[in-house]
Amino acid sequence: MMIELHDMYFFAHHGCYPEERVKGNDFSVSVQLYLPNNAALESDKLEDTINYQQVYDIVKREMTQPSNLLEHVAGRIHRAILSEIAVLEKVEVTIRKHQPPLGGKVSCASVKIS
Repeated sequence: MMIELHDMYFFAHHGCYPEERVKGNDFSVSVQLYLPNNAALESDKLEDTINYQQVYDIVKREMTQPSNLLEHVAGRIHRAILSEIAVLEKVEVTIRKHQPPLGGKVSCASVKIS
């Protein structure tokens, strides 16, 4: 089974350029969480599945720690989710930096890891 949280939005200070660390930017994070089974399909109980709030809190915590690279932030989020939610088989994390300062019009730059 897969559970997804799409486009969790954050304002953060990730980037290699000094102005990115000062000014900040808009980011979005999506996660895909793979479970071997999900008893909540039958039980309708939160304790039988993944608590979305716990996942959001992990992502939010990691997004508040500035990093030079999106790859580093994605790696931290990935490791934290897997270590704090032991039932997961696999996690995919996608981070998008909206309108990155590249000298032209770019919707976003993104990194996806699994």
